[in-house]
Amino acid sequence: MTATPDHPGLKNWLSIMFLGVIWGSAFLSTKMALDGFGPWWVASGRVGIAALTVTALVAASGQGINQIKGQRSWIFFTAFGSISATGALALLAWGQQHVSSAFAGIAMGAIPLMILPLAYIFSPDEGIGPRRIAGFCVGFIGLVVLVGPQAFVSSGANLESWGRLACIGCGCLYAIGSVLTRRSPSTPPIAFAAATLCIGTIILVPIAYMVEGSPTGLMNKAGYALIYAALVPTAIGAIWRVQIIKSAGSVFMSLTSYMVPVWSVIFGMLLLDERISGPMVVGMCFILLGIGLSQSRALLTKHRR
Repeated sequence: MTATPDHPGLKNWLSIMFLGVIWGSAFLSTKMALDGFGPWWVASGRVGIAALTVTALVAASGQGINQIKGQRSWIFFTAFGSISATGALALLAWGQQHVSSAFAGIAMGAIPLMILPLAYIFSPDEGIGPRRIAGFCVGFIGLVVLVGPQAFVSSGANLESWGRLACIGCGCLYAIGSVLTRRSPSTPPIAFAAATLCIGTIILVPIAYMVEGSPTGLMNKAGYALIYAALVPTAIGAIWRVQIIKSAGSVFMSLTSYMVPVWSVIFGMLLLDERISGPMVVGMCFILLGIGLSQSRALLTKHRR
């Protein structure tokens, strides 16, 4: 059966779980990269290395960027690359210098709520109903409980308020980019990702050079973190993201924002021997309840069959 926003299918469920895992590691790797690079080079490095990688994959698959035809397609890719590959990553890298990772996680967790009104106006085929609205609100409450009050404790940074606004702005740009992807011209996901990442590279690298000068080498801890952030959350994530949105919609895709903190808790238990607290259990239950409520139509239909 063809996947739709109301019936995303097992493949798309597995895909957003995978994205939850790799995007859950993006905040930590970005924070580590900021120890050795300025925010503009962190954003440029993520996009630039990812662009080279995905472009090579595109060429190897025979779906080269040169096959993208039409002025409308390139206008769209330029707009999308400027919003999601340039603006969003630059705001996130700059904002993470001044806020806690917990607050950055809360800001990204608000993306589903930001997408709802945009999808209602610009992508009505995704079916924004009371159950989805209620589910996303419940999921966001769970996210706040899971992360805990430390997300709102001051970091003491002079530009903390601006850093928080930057993280929220990043979430807004991701939400706009997700809805734009749903309405984009028909293009293979890997070529789509390559084109938008290349646009982002063309914009970001000159700005980084003018603002921060020449970057330092990559053969150090910060460099390794930057390479990881570029190859896994950015390159692989970009391809998977396009595929999911085209197949199941931007609203379904936004559920990843709630899965990221759940995976971070699971990894903390498995790899760091962290204990699960009462608020963590309550928060995870709220998140899972919100996801179930938002997708209840698909789940009930499948059960009836």
